[in-house]
Amino acid sequence: MLRKSATIIFVFLFIVAKGQNYPKGYFRNPLDIPIFLAGNFGECRPNHFHSGLDIKTNGKENQAVHAAADGYISRIKMEPGGFGHALYVTHPNGYTTLYAHLNDFIQDVQRYVHNEQYKNESWTVDLQLNASQFPVKKGQQIAWSGNTGSSTAPHLHFEIRDNKTEHPLNPMLFGFDITDNLPPVIQRLAIYNLSGSIYEQTPQIVAIKKNGVIPDTIVTNSSRIGIGLQTDDYMNGSENTLTFYKATVTLDNKLYGTITLDDIGYDVTRYQHAYIDYKSKKQNGSLIQLMFQLNGNLLDNIYNWEQKNKGVINIADRMAHHVEITLQDALNNSTSVAFNIRAGVDSVLTSGASKFKANQPNSFELPNVIVKLNEKALYDDICFSYATTVDPTALSNRHRIHYNYVPVHTYFDLSIKPSRAIAFNMKDKVALVYNDGKEETGKAASADGIWYKASVRNFGEYRLVLDTVPPEIKTSLIF
Repeated sequence: MLRKSATIIFVFLFIVAKGQNYPKGYFRNPLDIPIFLAGNFGECRPNHFHSGLDIKTNGKENQAVHAAADGYISRIKMEPGGFGHALYVTHPNGYTTLYAHLNDFIQDVQRYVHNEQYKNESWTVDLQLNASQFPVKKGQQIAWSGNTGSSTAPHLHFEIRDNKTEHPLNPMLFGFDITDNLPPVIQRLAIYNLSGSIYEQTPQIVAIKKNGVIPDTIVTNSSRIGIGLQTDDYMNGSENTLTFYKATVTLDNKLYGTITLDDIGYDVTRYQHAYIDYKSKKQNGSLIQLMFQLNGNLLDNIYNWEQKNKGVINIADRMAHHVEITLQDALNNSTSVAFNIRAGVDSVLTSGASKFKANQPNSFELPNVIVKLNEKALYDDICFSYATTVDPTALSNRHRIHYNYVPVHTYFDLSIKPSRAIAFNMKDKVALVYNDGKEETGKAASADGIWYKASVRNFGEYRLVLDTVPPEIKTSLIF
């Protein structure tokens, strides 16, 4: 009991020490209404972590948006997707706040943007401003909220970024007045056999009871395991699901490691694919967050392992070991799951002839297809699989390049040889079509002798086709 208490005290002190540099009370609520969240920092979104707070606007557009602190408007961005209409305000304390999915800016800023659009002959703009152009005071209105860009409902996307690193930080650590006494909820436990690839297995699933305790010892099929959790967080007054801020893992009542979602740069946000069980998400929609770090996951700053184990738990002694995982949100609400686990009979995972390894280059070559991946492409080892079928409607066979439930971090080179002759005047109209089993997308393929080559980022099925259909304008933007 004394050991466990000491561990809890240490974790608390670590949390306080890590968060003490964030200025509390410096920034105000950017809206005039209480903060209720539709999304929070670190949530897993398609291909990225969510980088800020999605603040509800009562289901309406055109709420007044205010500068969260003194500073100046340093950037204005207008794009049809992404953040839509967005303003950036740089502050003298080393941070920049971002306000996105806006409808309109205040009159002087709106007039400036229109002039720049006409000058550049482009509705899409990304304007950098100096400190003298649009200085603002804390609480001054700068815009109206909206639903522009890649937004599915009216809200304000709000970020706080570190000016030195340009990384988005967790805004919940800056002391906003938010009512939340609801702890995270853990629904299911997933256990992985880490003697082989995470992508060549189905995890062992254990349901969690309301008290967070699993009474029976879990017997698993591996002496090297990793734990995953299916979990959600909530806040008072909102039905939207959120994510936790910190996960703490203890093994046999000793601190084993922590995961802290407080600082995630845009340059590493795609590592979200390695942070979750991508295969389960792709195949059945289950979002399982991994309490261990895959070998090719370089999102190192969110992890703090007590040993060089990356969260892998060794239970080769066949004895029962006690594991406890505590999830805490940014307002110190917490919940835990505790269980005993031991190894039974080890199972052997599927192996294949073409072994692709994480953290090194990999390639595959046949007379009509070449695949080349760099050393950062894979998060975990895989047994590479390839198959081909004849397609009389295409310029090439259909090539299945491994499986679409295995993520790829970086672009890789794919070269395909046509299965029939292509007229000289059509060589620049060859496209590479990708099929993920649900929809198809295409991109231009460049000729390299008898090969057609493209840079792609997903495993799945590819083929060459002719693209002779011109683009179609469906919407015109008027300003």
